[in-house]
Amino acid sequence: MDELKVKKSPLQRAKMTLSILAFIVIAACSKVEGEPGHQQRAEGEGPIHIVTTIGMITDVVQEIGGEEVKVQGLMGPGVDPHLYKASQGDIQKLDDADMILYGGLHLEGKMQEIFEKLEQRKPTVAVSKNIDPSVLRSGKDAGGSQYDPHIWFNVKHWVSAAETIRDTLVEYDPDHAAVYKQNAEAYIAELNALDAEVRERIAEIPEAGRVLVTAHDAFGYFGDAYGIRVMGLQGISTASEYGSKDVSKLRDFLVENQIKAVFVESSIPTKSMEAVIAGAKEMGHDVKIGGELFSDSMGEPGSDADTYIKMLRHNVNTIAAALK
Repeated sequence: MDELKVKKSPLQRAKMTLSILAFIVIAACSKVEGEPGHQQRAEGEGPIHIVTTIGMITDVVQEIGGEEVKVQGLMGPGVDPHLYKASQGDIQKLDDADMILYGGLHLEGKMQEIFEKLEQRKPTVAVSKNIDPSVLRSGKDAGGSQYDPHIWFNVKHWVSAAETIRDTLVEYDPDHAAVYKQNAEAYIAELNALDAEVRERIAEIPEAGRVLVTAHDAFGYFGDAYGIRVMGLQGISTASEYGSKDVSKLRDFLVENQIKAVFVESSIPTKSMEAVIAGAKEMGHDVKIGGELFSDSMGEPGSDADTYIKMLRHNVNTIAAALK
């Protein structure tokens, strides 16, 4: 059989050798870039290319990073992060990014595995990572993961997220540390003012009427922080489907407590709450839709909910107007 083997010419052998060497060089370079320690911006580079998940994170990164960052969000208005599946194009965007910032606490569902792999090659940070677990709400009782990921509904938790974003940028790009710190200081001052504003607006609602009924259990932190009872038709994650028992239970609650208004969410179809309203009407109790709230995503560009601050202000004003 040996004599049947085709002998390679010197030119073919040379080409093969070069191909092997090229592969070794590429693999070596990839290994260097993949080491966790190789995570600081090179001097003189352009804006940091950052990929984020939900719009609220995109907004904060832009506020703190300013002209030193170029931010690309994967999930736009009306997108549900719990059900989001990364496309091949998303994987490419994540791979091309200098830095990745995401919510964490399993907000992004199945994308968690992708983030865990990428953090070995580049700064890939959950903005919720520095929040004390003792102040996090459990997610297990509401059909979710260990913790409720909707931390932005307590402004104080979102201050922690902003600080994490600031510190991540400072560590990666120390040459512009002063810029990030100054921008963060101004933005966090706005958040603290927003926190006080939300408390004042909720205080305008009669205590007995402070009941917020929504499509899914995303507003738990909001309720805990600002003194309003919260109920959702679905659990913390919209991946957990609701059934007829859930509809009946919520319908009975509305009738027994004479709740006058419920709220729909921009990222969830309205049919779920319409079923509850119809059921209450059959029992002789009229319930209206108090308005649309933004839970897992912000509003369209140019709307009154196209930034985190404007989104939360829209929500609290909508809630207060319907329940007062």
